[in-house]
Amino acid sequence: MTSWLPTLITATPEEGYDLAVKLARIAVKKTQPDADIRDRLRPEYAEDADSLIAVSQVVATHFATISAANGYWRDAS
Repeated sequence: MTSWLPTLITATPEEGYDLAVKLARIAVKKTQPDADIRDRLRPEYAEDADSLIAVSQVVATHFATISAANGYWRDAS
């Protein structure tokens, strides 16, 4: 079986950020596996500033983890 997350290593910070967003999205799917329920709830949080800020905080936490795993992009040379 192939893992959906084979590594946290990315070539660039941008790829790392995209991975952080993916991790946040996967967490939501695993927490609420019913797509119909997620679709029904989306309008409620899509216009809620507190919910959007909370999402940003989750992505930032994931990005910090990915950044550390990448040695903050090893000398960026």
